[in-house]
Amino acid sequence: MEQQIDWITNLYVFVLASFVGLELIHNVSRLLHTPLMSLTNAISSIALVGSLLLAGSGGSLLAVLLGTAAVIASSINAVGGFLITDRILRMFRKKNDR
Repeated sequence: MEQQIDWITNLYVFVLASFVGLELIHNVSRLLHTPLMSLTNAISSIALVGSLLLAGSGGSLLAVLLGTAAVIASSINAVGGFLITDRILRMFRKKNDR
């Protein structure tokens, strides 16, 4: 029974954090999107390190599979974020610097 309560509590925290994060990002000025993307890329990189640790833990098969899926998702998120940030920063460069 206690394990089910922990699962429900974790789900509640996840849903609440999703709504709070969406509201925070939605209200950010357009001028701050590039620094926000850089911060988000750093967080994705931290998630990548955690997922690598989980995938290589040698625990249960489920933990390794979920860790591998998290490595793939975190990698796509981090690389895509860096590419988007680079593209945004290139828009602000002078034409001679390109």
